[in-house]
Amino acid sequence: MRKFTLSLVIAILVSLLICPYALAEETGSAFAPPFGGEGFTGPVHPDHRFTENGPVLVFFYNTNCADCIKTHPYVLEYIRTHPELESHLIDIGANYENRELFTVYKDAFRTGFIPVPSLFVGNATLVGYEEITLHLDDAVRIQAAGTTHPGTHSPGFPFSPGGIAASDLTIPLVIAAGLADGINPCAFSVLIILLFTLAAAGSRRNMVLVGSSFISAVFVFYFLSGMGLFYLIQSAAISRAIGIIAAIIAFSLGALSLYDGIRGDGRPALAIPGSKKGIIDRYIKKGSVPAALILGILVGMFELPCTGGIYLAILSLISNQMTFAEGIPLLLVYNLFFILPLVLILCVVVLGLPLERVDRWRQEHRNAVRILMGLVLIGLGLLLALTFIGG
Repeated sequence: MRKFTLSLVIAILVSLLICPYALAEETGSAFAPPFGGEGFTGPVHPDHRFTENGPVLVFFYNTNCADCIKTHPYVLEYIRTHPELESHLIDIGANYENRELFTVYKDAFRTGFIPVPSLFVGNATLVGYEEITLHLDDAVRIQAAGTTHPGTHSPGFPFSPGGIAASDLTIPLVIAAGLADGINPCAFSVLIILLFTLAAAGSRRNMVLVGSSFISAVFVFYFLSGMGLFYLIQSAAISRAIGIIAAIIAFSLGALSLYDGIRGDGRPALAIPGSKKGIIDRYIKKGSVPAALILGILVGMFELPCTGGIYLAILSLISNQMTFAEGIPLLLVYNLFFILPLVLILCVVVLGLPLERVDRWRQEHRNAVRILMGLVLIGLGLLLALTFIGG
């Protein structure tokens, strides 16, 4: 089973290197011909909202966003049938300047967080496939009343981003995923073995220092790794490709985690490789703060089969809806909740709960934890498939 798992991980890494570019070219080509054509002229600035012919349309999209792919043909057709309206179509995945321009528009229109596709119509904002396709014509008609007063806002306009649920849904999802990821048996077992070693030395102060250093190193490693991958996805504009790959990974690792939990024979397929445990044991026995910092980084690297699927799934969802600057706070939230179970274990042990009881609880419930993680991974896989494939 271990050989199969290793082969699966290698196959996933190869697909991560190859598939994004192929999929990115495929999705990008669907958008390439219509853009950059004639007729989209004039300044692109949030203060320029009306012309003598009506409201200015500014459509922000991402070629790797499933809803954008659905909305794009409708917006193009509307522009084709209304050539008198000044229109701009801006791909936030194309470059940094376009992402910053989207932020400028959101600040000027005071929308708060909104994802793409977003369409600014005069003083109004339409967000998402349904709102744009159902209300664009009405928005243009209502906003046309403001053409004689450029730059003013239309009071009581019925279309606004207030009903957008993306931010409300994303934060609880990130918190739940972070907690589910945080209860993985890999980091649990390493921390408990580390605390056993420190307890033998009889120093509670040292237990706090070394345990905190280990948890901090895990947090910093995961947070910086997430930032790096997020930046790569945003810069390369491959959020849809990565999302599809993440869905496949989530389904695969979810099935393996369920298999481990149901089988329950103590030889999980998703675990820190046995060849790496010698390195980890060497740093555990040192029991010092520097060793704990190195140990946290090593555990972060070696426990990828345990935790990588959930993290990649969340990164795919965030990168599809947010710019890099908007996504960083959610990455921070995810990683804080990711280390929360480790912090709780350290606290209860330091406060006097016997380590033996904590370890017994871990061993008694590890199969249930693996089943829970499997269900979470499969659920995230379904969400990713609906977002990036089902669209």
